Amino acid sequence: MEAALAELERVQLQILRRISKLELSHLPQNAEPILSSSPLTNGDASSDVEACLSNILRSNGVNDFIFKRVASDYYDWPLESRRDVLGAASVRHLCKSIVLVNTQALSNVIDCSDRNNSKYYVVVVQYTARYNAETVKNFLYTLNNGKISKKKFNLRLAPEETSIKLTGYEHNAVTCIGNFR
Repeated sequence: MEAALAELERVQLQILRRISKLELSHLPQNAEPILSSSPLTNGDASSDVEACLSNILRSNGVNDFIFKRVASDYYDWPLESRRDVLGAASVRHLCKSIVLVNTQALSNVIDCSDRNNSKYYVVVVQYTARYNAETVKNFLYTLNNGKISKKKFNLRLAPEETSIKLTGYEHNAVTCIGNFR
């Protein structure tokens, strides 16, 4: 009896989450979703994250997207298995987001308020490609019309604690879509 009640509760919560998602999909593009531990989310932080990221995407004109939940050992799988579970066209379509710190930024550059000259950057890299710091450095140099010396751009992987503090996401969960905090 107890197992049947638990299953019924699980199904009811799943239905409520679907209703909540449907309601969110009909919000005006500039509306903010209400994120809480309401009965609709049952305190499910992943539902709140999905709602928040959906709103960010829609408010930026991205209307064709889908979120997929994967097993906790997903990052231990071969790329071909990840491609298959995500329905990607090829392994070249699989990407990761990494947080970088500019170790040579001027002392007054302490945050991300100037996208052209920031202390931190998020870069999206294909799994099948290697991160190329020189390419990013050249891009930032060009972005600043050569006004900031290339020597002032030395991008390294940010420490995990810094990445979590900036993005709100743990290792292997950083997204380039937005900060949930």
